[in-house]
Amino acid sequence: MDSLRLLWDSINWSLLLDMLSRVLAVLVCLTVHETCHGLAAYALGDPTAKRMQRLSFNPLHHIDWLGLACMLLVGFGWAKPVPVDMRYFKKPKEGMALTALAGPVSNFLLAVVCLVPLGWMYHNALATDFNLWLYNFLFTLVLMNLGLGLFNLLPIPPLDGSKVLFAFLPDRLYLQLMRYEHFGMLILLVLVYFDFGSDFLSNAIVAVFNFLWNLIVL
Repeated sequence: MDSLRLLWDSINWSLLLDMLSRVLAVLVCLTVHETCHGLAAYALGDPTAKRMQRLSFNPLHHIDWLGLACMLLVGFGWAKPVPVDMRYFKKPKEGMALTALAGPVSNFLLAVVCLVPLGWMYHNALATDFNLWLYNFLFTLVLMNLGLGLFNLLPIPPLDGSKVLFAFLPDRLYLQLMRYEHFGMLILLVLVYFDFGSDFLSNAIVAVFNFLWNLIVL
């Protein structure tokens, strides 16, 4: 019994709670991002995601476990891509661009939604243990959504920003680039490994956060 009590007392509950909060925040961000891709494609006439049960806010439908682990450990990760068949779109390039934009836009909107209770708590909430946890969780959720939204707007395949940029290219060049977009993941891994551009992205997140905070909270 004493050994169990010692084990219980040795657990860093604060660190464990922070880790669980981060996992929950990542699941929320990625789930909303991927589901909104599917919803946008469905609205534009593509039923593929609906057939594969990806129009769901259940995180288990979207989790890539390796991508989730990378997101938690190094801040760069991914979910299962929502399947999209551009042949269903009346205007394929424009449809792909709008479907791609739906992910980052959903993250920005969720960040704005979370800023409202975060700002209220900043000015009014009592400093209880639960309120401090909730405040930190909302703060993490806002930053993660801004980070995921901004990162995905980079014009590097297979990120969403590339599909928006490619929509302005001639059809022949567009199709060629789309065939080889999976090689873009290698470029991303190299950039992350060498920590290239992380300062720029961090500064962009802080700048957008400060802008929204001053606009919504203050």
